[in-house]
Amino acid sequence: MSHVVDFYQMDIQVKIGLRIKELRIAKNLTQEAVAFNADVDRTFMNHVENGKRNISVATLEKVICNGLETNFKEFFEGDVFNGKRRNKK
Repeated sequence: MSHVVDFYQMDIQVKIGLRIKELRIAKNLTQEAVAFNADVDRTFMNHVENGKRNISVATLEKVICNGLETNFKEFFEGDVFNGKRRNKK
């Protein structure tokens, strides 16, 4: 069964976590690899990805640039930030 995910209604920390996870999986990276390259703890990465922890801008920069090897522009271009809805299986 599928249902619609309304990204517009989500908290920003949930959106950030979803986008980190989306890019990490697309790049075939583990949480451990992203955390190591960003110089943060793996359990912290897990909590951020699951929307359970806030992340500072400085740490977000390390995760995006070092951990995911991307940039802010690409990071924030994801559907999760522009209010699009998508079907979830």
